[in-house]
Amino acid sequence: MLPHTTNTYWHEFSEISRATPSLNYFERLWAAWYAFMGNDVLATGIMSFMMHELVYFGRSLPWMIIDQMPAMNKYKIQGQKVPSKKEQWDCAKLVLLSHFTVELPQIWFFHPMAQYFGLTTTVPFPSILTMAYQIAIFFVLEDTWHYWSHRALHWGPLYKNIHKIHHQYSAPFGLAAEYASPIEVMILGLGTVSGPILWCAITKDLHILTMYIWIVLRLFQAIDAHSGYEFPWSLHHFLPFWAGADHHDTHHEKFIGNYSSSFRWWDYVLDTESGAEAQKRRRERKLAKAQKAQ
Repeated sequence: MLPHTTNTYWHEFSEISRATPSLNYFERLWAAWYAFMGNDVLATGIMSFMMHELVYFGRSLPWMIIDQMPAMNKYKIQGQKVPSKKEQWDCAKLVLLSHFTVELPQIWFFHPMAQYFGLTTTVPFPSILTMAYQIAIFFVLEDTWHYWSHRALHWGPLYKNIHKIHHQYSAPFGLAAEYASPIEVMILGLGTVSGPILWCAITKDLHILTMYIWIVLRLFQAIDAHSGYEFPWSLHHFLPFWAGADHHDTHHEKFIGNYSSSFRWWDYVLDTESGAEAQKRRRERKLAKAQKAQ
């Protein structure tokens, strides 16, 4: 079904505002969009893809600007490796190609699949508390998926044929967060959507707005982790279990270890941390074990 030709979006907004004055302004905007489009799959597909593009490139832009500011070099983790404009442009072209050929179909078919399991798109929206605890669960589930799938992608044949593309940049930058082969995009993307779908299938309690906020936060996390910058105010200084750019930058520099996305605990527990501090701890443990054996 095509969008209504006799009514405008703002006509629908006015009608909904009169019929349901208890809804807040954002809820009325939301309801008017679905009413105007007249097709939930189309309405969700367009909104989801546009949101993804605006957030991805919108969040990458500040890092691109910072890369052109010599005064910020002191915060660059690998200070001598600032991406050139050509590298940024080459990266953007592949990312855009991936978005339209790989991610767009996934985004488009997400709504009917998730709706089958009970996803809701109606108003009013869920409470902030409900969205907050659900998103926290999604972060934990995705981080677990990311750790194991990312670690598997570093196995010889999988690395050579799939994951090597993402490691083209040993000093990552924000725009390169989704610079990867189509297969990797699908594998890691599955971790982002499978947690919410599983939650929805079990609880029958998930609104697509919660999903949108989760995706936005996950994109911010991925782009910031690839930024290549470490600041005194970086989040991991306040939340020690948060991974952040210093965690993932080391992974790109050393090509091994630090496989998690958002948190540090899988790498810590399974002893796959990378970097000088991790090596120092291993040496200390090995020395202590040797002394104990004497």
